[in-house]
Amino acid sequence: MPSQSDALQQAHSDYQHHMRTCRQCHADGVPCAVAKHLMRVFNNARRSAARTD
Repeated sequence: MPSQSDALQQAHSDYQHHMRTCRQCHADGVPCAVAKHLMRVFNNARRSAARTD
């Protein structure tokens, strides 16, 4: 089972990768729905890691 820090790193990595590769995010300069979802996942992982530390 992944640790909290692994989950946090993975969520951040997923968001950054999406922002680099998504045509809509890149063209518009505004996060698309998927990017917003990935940011929520990252924020939730960050809050969860902060609570356990």
